Amino acid sequence: MRAAVRSILLLLLFAVLGPIHVATKLIFRRSSWPRRFLAAAAWIVGARPVVRGQPLGGRTLLISNHVSWLDILVLGGMTGTAFVSKDNLGHGVIHWLADQNHTLYVRREDRKGSKEQAIAIARAAERDQPITLFPEGTTGPGDDLLPFRSSLLEAAFHASDDVAIRPLALDYGAASSEVGWHGESGKDNVLRTLGRKGTLPVTVHLLPALDRTSDRKALAQAAREAIAETLASSRSATPLYPDPR
Repeated sequence: MRAAVRSILLLLLFAVLGPIHVATKLIFRRSSWPRRFLAAAAWIVGARPVVRGQPLGGRTLLISNHVSWLDILVLGGMTGTAFVSKDNLGHGVIHWLADQNHTLYVRREDRKGSKEQAIAIARAAERDQPITLFPEGTTGPGDDLLPFRSSLLEAAFHASDDVAIRPLALDYGAASSEVGWHGESGKDNVLRTLGRKGTLPVTVHLLPALDRTSDRKALAQAAREAIAETLASSRSATPLYPDPR
């Protein structure tokens, strides 16, 4: 029942904000409604995010851990970031929604084209809207990090010098393993997450920029270590009590 109610609310949200966004974009050539949609969608699903760390501006490439499809709602709504995504998102409506937030699509299996894709990410990072890359390449179990793939992090060395390369640690706290999407079908994960009882506290840790003097593999390792240390510190310092509601 809870999953059904949340699904209906999400459809109503799309029905209301979708036309407003399209009209705004036609009139003003730009729209801030995608960020508002993502923030509202995250709230409907139950996420209650907070942001910690130095403020985020444009001309930034964020390197983040990837736990769930909820990451897109939380990060897009709280930071206004665009995303680097696989080129096949499935349903056409999902693809259209991603387009509205200036998603950049890549083919991770196309190793020959990795340089061109890295350059495209670098150009996107030079815009006013920050862009987020998930170097794990897929969602993880939530309570641990997968290896970071370094190929697309070559973007850092193609971007202009004033582009900040910042790690981002996304922490779902005690619910990390519960919301993690790993070894489970998309449908099952979505229904289970939508049906989750209570709210879901989420902390978005915006970490200091990394030094770009090393190669992409060293950069990937530095980002992974920064995220891992932040998650370990956060979870050891915060009592992990379940939501009583």
